[in-house]
Amino acid sequence: MNYPKPPFPEQPQDLPGDTAKMDPRPDHGEESYEGSGRLDGMAALITGADSGIGRAVALAYAREGADVAISYLSEDREAEVTRVLVEDAGRRALVLPGDIQDAAHCRDLVKQTHERFGRLDILVNNAAHQMQFDDLEEISDEEWETTFRTNIHAMFYLSKAAAPLMERPGAIINTASINSDSPSPGLLAYAATKGAIQNFTAGLAQLLAPRDIRVNCVAPGPVWTPLIPATLTPEKVAHFGESRPIGRPAQPAELATAYVMLADPRSSYTSGATVAVTGGQPMI
Repeated sequence: MNYPKPPFPEQPQDLPGDTAKMDPRPDHGEESYEGSGRLDGMAALITGADSGIGRAVALAYAREGADVAISYLSEDREAEVTRVLVEDAGRRALVLPGDIQDAAHCRDLVKQTHERFGRLDILVNNAAHQMQFDDLEEISDEEWETTFRTNIHAMFYLSKAAAPLMERPGAIINTASINSDSPSPGLLAYAATKGAIQNFTAGLAQLLAPRDIRVNCVAPGPVWTPLIPATLTPEKVAHFGESRPIGRPAQPAELATAYVMLADPRSSYTSGATVAVTGGQPMI
């Protein structure tokens, strides 16, 4: 694919960011992803599915034959776009707003998904909170705690609730990051959670193997999502992803294939793995 390369226009946004205002517009696979029935009849719960990587994964799963529960914080307009994409693929969509920092909400997400679809085969722990800080003293206690509650505590709550209800074989897929291995100092809290996610994935894979539930994570490099113009300076946005060997950030659609592979029951011996999608930047 001939995807756009930096420099990009300066385009500051407020959190949580707006896909429609991004230039260039992210590609979630709307025109390019073609399914082949790899997830026929399955049901998936995806957090952070309103935009970015989550939207691309929801679209791909639907076109592969899965019903999709769309978990998101409060971005109703973004979530509606994802819902339409899922339903246009001929699958059922369940839209579930709320804050995954809350353990009770996480348990309710799993319960509603299972009740609506009659099954739960795949859990994708994708939602994340990220903010950039250049000095340690700028990171408030509340910011640190929010990052950990959103990025790693919620994975524990959701996985714990999902495991007893999952069909066998089941699949849990967590979104880590290249920051898991190569932490950016300006993303101290975020990078620390991503390292924790990679470790959590490896341990949980061993814990759930006897239950025939595979656990893996995807470690993206820079990805062109609304989080970028909403959390980085305009100068950093303009050159986002430029330093990668491929010379640009990934589009969300380029991540979706990794999540499909890890959800596919035919990947039955892949568990405890980190799939790096980093544009040629090694993770060692």
